[in-house]
Amino acid sequence: MFTGLVEETGELLALKRTASGARLTVLAPLVSTGAQLGDSIAVNGCCLTVTAHEGQVLAFDLLAETLERTNLGALAPGTPVNLERALAAHSRLGGHFVQGHIDTASRILRFEKVNADHRLEVALPAEFAGYVAFKGSIAIDGISLTVAEVRHASFVVWIIPHTLAMTSLRGKQTGDLVNLEFDLLAKYVERLLSVRASDAPPPAS
Repeated sequence: MFTGLVEETGELLALKRTASGARLTVLAPLVSTGAQLGDSIAVNGCCLTVTAHEGQVLAFDLLAETLERTNLGALAPGTPVNLERALAAHSRLGGHFVQGHIDTASRILRFEKVNADHRLEVALPAEFAGYVAFKGSIAIDGISLTVAEVRHASFVVWIIPHTLAMTSLRGKQTGDLVNLEFDLLAKYVERLLSVRASDAPPPAS
């Protein structure tokens, strides 16, 4: 479990394809401190397991499903990636509950500066539209953000200067893929309603 508050932007060093997926290596000066094999770390919002640790470099093994569902397979060496260690039980929850289970990767439609802030518009696939609500929470590349607008086939969030400076968003542009994780509460509500609907008795004839 994570909060969506990025601790640092690491540097993607390499992505080497394997028979079952890929091995990802990341330079992570802060997050690597005290890291152990088997630790969970969110990389661009995707919960990954540390499989090797040498100095400030962490390695993760990616399954084919992870490569298909996230933007990790599309990143080039040198790209900054958002990193967050798993939430400790005694920590403050400053963002929202983020599982690190990416629902989909989607394209940035527009990213523009408006006064001191930035307006970020991201495409919203129709099958996920019901999970996005005005003033609701969403994780974009692992960053906890608040939905400011819900449009026909997209949504908008606003990025303050601090968030831009401290995350990989500072290097993003229109057309780039970002990882999306929708709010866990919306998924449980949908599941509950679907189960209740299927268990409802048929209407009397």
